[in-house]
Amino acid sequence: MLAFNKLRLSGFKSFVENTELPIELGLTGVVGPNGCGKSNLVEALRWVMGETSAKQMRGVGMEDVIFGGTSNRPPRNNAEVILTLNNQDRSAPAQFNDADELDVSRRIELDKGSNYRVNGADVRARDIQLLFADSATGARSTALVSQGRIGALINAKPKERRGILEEAAGITGLHSRRHEAELRLRGAETNLERLDDILVTLESQLAGLKKQARQASRYRNLSDHIRKAEATMFYLLWTHAEKYSFEVEKKLVDTSSQVGELTSHAVHAAKQHTECSALIPNLRQKEAEAGAKLHRLRVAQEGLEAEEQRLCNATGQTISQLQQLESDMKREREFAGDATAAIEQLTAEISDIETSRERETKARLTAEQDLSRANQIVGEIENRLMHLTEEVAGVEARRTSLGRRIEELTQQQKRLQDRAGSIADQRSSLEAESPGAEELNLAERELQDHQSRLSKYRHQLSEAESAKAEAEEKSRISVSVYHEAQASVTELQTEERVLENLLSTFEHDLFPPVIDALDVTPGFEAALGAALGDDLSSPTDEAAPLHWRTLPLFLNMPQLPQGTQSLSEYVIAPKALARRLAQVGVTETDAQARAAAPQLCQGQRLVSRQGGLWRWDGYTISSQAATPAATRLEQRNHLAELRANLADLKRAAAEAASRRDKAREIDLNARETEQSARKYVIETEQALEVVREKLTIVKERATQHSSKLSAIIEAKEHNDLDIIDGLQAIDNTKQELVGTPSPNADRLQINKHREELEQQRTNQIACRTSHEGLERRALERNQRLVAITDELILWKRRQSDSSRQFESLESRYKQLKVELERLEAAPAELNVQRTTLLEALDTSELQRTKAANNLQAGEIALLEASKKMRESETALAGARENRVRAEGAVDQSHQTCLSISERVYDKLSCKPEELLQISQVDPDKNLPSLEMTERRVERLNRERETMGPVNLRADTEAQEMQEQIDSLASEHADLVAAIDKLRQGISELNREGRARLLASFKEVDRHFQHLFVRLFGGGQAHLALTESGDPLDAGLEIMASPPGKKLQVLTLLSGGEQALTALSLLFAVFLTNPAPICVLDEVDAPLDDANVDRFCKLLDEMSNSNQTRFLVITHHRMTMARMDRLFGVTMSERGVSQLVSVDLQKATELRDIA
Repeated sequence: MLAFNKLRLSGFKSFVENTELPIELGLTGVVGPNGCGKSNLVEALRWVMGETSAKQMRGVGMEDVIFGGTSNRPPRNNAEVILTLNNQDRSAPAQFNDADELDVSRRIELDKGSNYRVNGADVRARDIQLLFADSATGARSTALVSQGRIGALINAKPKERRGILEEAAGITGLHSRRHEAELRLRGAETNLERLDDILVTLESQLAGLKKQARQASRYRNLSDHIRKAEATMFYLLWTHAEKYSFEVEKKLVDTSSQVGELTSHAVHAAKQHTECSALIPNLRQKEAEAGAKLHRLRVAQEGLEAEEQRLCNATGQTISQLQQLESDMKREREFAGDATAAIEQLTAEISDIETSRERETKARLTAEQDLSRANQIVGEIENRLMHLTEEVAGVEARRTSLGRRIEELTQQQKRLQDRAGSIADQRSSLEAESPGAEELNLAERELQDHQSRLSKYRHQLSEAESAKAEAEEKSRISVSVYHEAQASVTELQTEERVLENLLSTFEHDLFPPVIDALDVTPGFEAALGAALGDDLSSPTDEAAPLHWRTLPLFLNMPQLPQGTQSLSEYVIAPKALARRLAQVGVTETDAQARAAAPQLCQGQRLVSRQGGLWRWDGYTISSQAATPAATRLEQRNHLAELRANLADLKRAAAEAASRRDKAREIDLNARETEQSARKYVIETEQALEVVREKLTIVKERATQHSSKLSAIIEAKEHNDLDIIDGLQAIDNTKQELVGTPSPNADRLQINKHREELEQQRTNQIACRTSHEGLERRALERNQRLVAITDELILWKRRQSDSSRQFESLESRYKQLKVELERLEAAPAELNVQRTTLLEALDTSELQRTKAANNLQAGEIALLEASKKMRESETALAGARENRVRAEGAVDQSHQTCLSISERVYDKLSCKPEELLQISQVDPDKNLPSLEMTERRVERLNRERETMGPVNLRADTEAQEMQEQIDSLASEHADLVAAIDKLRQGISELNREGRARLLASFKEVDRHFQHLFVRLFGGGQAHLALTESGDPLDAGLEIMASPPGKKLQVLTLLSGGEQALTALSLLFAVFLTNPAPICVLDEVDAPLDDANVDRFCKLLDEMSNSNQTRFLVITHHRMTMARMDRLFGVTMSERGVSQLVSVDLQKATELRDIA
């Protein structure tokens, strides 16, 4: 069995720092105040063992186990828990069994999920769960006990408690596995039914595909004729296109020569136009230069006017700035005078403060000395008063403690006396009771009787189970036979419906076709269809517009060719068809019909059984071309055959159903017999348990009587000793109280010191007030001195800034004066510039007018040359258009040839040169016209389209479907075998589960009875299976009788009794199937001291009797005291848990050594 060595946490919930919890042999206790994180250790253990429910971790999502941060610490983004296991006995699964120690770790990161590792290698969560499940532990193990687990066990329904027995028996997952197997069984049976339907459907589709394959053959023959006709048509189109192409190429040569002549005329006109155009740019340049010069002079005139306006505005602004500077200079002179006055005033105040500070220095020294003497006197008096007060308090506390001790000892003596009387009464009562030997012998004889009856009923149950298995096998075989028969019936019914739908086309017509009145010998359907063809769709009713008319036979009817027989011998038809059928001969093969065809007389025809037709005039239809009439006749004959076979299959299915019902009835009777036998066995076992309980109660009563009497005698001895010790303690305490001195004299001395202390404190306060006043005034003077100094520096800085500002304003004032003089002299210069500019404008106007006149004359000459050039170009354009049209016609002819070539390739996948070979026509002979060829192609295409949709892959699909049917038939057999195997597996699961659960129940009940008596110090209890005769569906009821109470169910007990009873059951399961670790989370909370003592003794025995390691979380001092080692969980920092340890066993050893 794996041993748990230690648990390491990092970032898990409140354990933000790396924390290690050793888990050693014996009892390990964990203590701490509420909310400090003790339960987080248990949750870390469950989490690393594979817990997947965030709710079990007290969170909304699994990422809630990561430390979320506090006001002083940031949150973590991951958490990790590592559990170290000892594997020296090599009990781990094979994949982990190569190491002496296993480190099982689980790590979770935000938004990434968690992963598991064993010794650093990644593993699945399922591997971790199996690792711990093989060691009888895990995240949901019974060995992890909390108050919530105890409460859930108390409030659970009996069937919910059965899970505890299943865990003890090791069949926890039996119900889920059995349910899964039953679901698989139902799914397999459903799949079998679906498979039968699919097989029927596929076989029907296969028959259709074979018919489609025959149609595809005819389709290919038509396609070959169409290909030849299309090749002839395209050959004619190609020859016409080549002839037209030769004619348009000749026309192109003539138009090209005309374009050459007109081009030379156009070149001469273009030359004259170019000479005129060459003169225009120079004239335009001169006109543009004259215009630009005139424009520049006008812009200069506008600039001169703008400059005159700007000078006027600048003069006004300069005068305004001079006025503002005069005002600023006046203000700066006033500010300099204020600064000088303030500096003189502050300098005088500094001198006064220095004089006052020298006078008060001596007064401060005197006040400080007086305060120091007063503090010293008060301190000495307070020390003397404190020592006296402590001495008086110690004396009074000692006298009070001794008085209280005397009262407690007196009360204890009274209780001991009362207990002595109670013990004497209990001893008298027990000595009067004595269990009899006759009752014990009667219970043993009754036990033997029930055991013999149980053996008899178990033998009957074994025989009933064998009969039930045999009946189930027969029922399964009969059901399988019935399913096969029913599948065959369904297949034929489906095919019958399909044929009826196909044959019901004319069922509701006013004039039903004659084909529905025919009776054809099987095998001659194709012959009749070829002989009459579409004529079979006409009715015999003469009221129809198209009908068969009944006529008498010819008297001298020509004989059919030798070796043939009349079709009328194989067809029973209305008299209207007698003439036609009498002149139709039938042969067995196509070869016979071809040989006899030349002997046919006028109006006669021959048909073969394969569907070929040879008419007297030479018209022939091959046997490969199936006709709709022949197909319909074959379907009618096949339908009649189906109906005959269907009747036989229905009778066989009815017989199989009868055999199935009988087998099911036998199976049901066998099940009832088996259930009845099992019921007798269970009832006898329960009665046997009652007898055993009765015998156990009698034996326990005798044992309890003896143990109780011994306990009472021992209690009397201890009580007498306690009375003697109590009397001695009272005497010693009284003597000690008498020897303790009285504190009255010390109290007087204390009052005297207090009066003196009040006087000295008054003097101390006066000295402190005087000293503090002097200090305060000195501080105020120093602060004022600092403020004055700062103000003095500020005013000096302002005086300096004002002086600099005045100098700057004065310099600016002088500059503006100079600028104003310059502006007043500028207008005279502008008048001279204006006169010169006006003269230049007049001269430029004359030059621009002359250049414009020259340009206009040159443009008129250019227009004349342009007109002549356009006329030449127009004539040339017309000639070129004619050439372009000729080129277009050539291109069109080439495009037509190319288009025909592409159509030939698209349709026939060949070149035009190969068309003659494909069409198989002789070009030297008279070729058919294009119109006739197109009509033939159209007729053949129409005939092919009349066939409707044709599946050209019918042969391939039929082969694939046959393979699919064969595969499904194999799957059908596999499904039948799987269903048998599932049924057998469910039976084996139930049988093994019952046996293991009953064995576990007996073992758990035995441990439970023993532990109940141990924890309660008496009483009796037992477990019972209720609510069902089958142990797998039964509930678990807990019957308990604490000492002095009657036998009753768990829910009627008090809270503490319920907790002890539930603990007894959990420990019983634990003893039946021990785990490597047992965690008890505050399970002793509802128990009193006496029950906690029994609980701790039981833990000691269990820890010493096996290798299980116990981890106990508790608040109870008695439980803490029984631990081998103790760990404390503290929260010195809010939201952060820490672990401290004390090994109590080593501490005790060290104390004994000391």
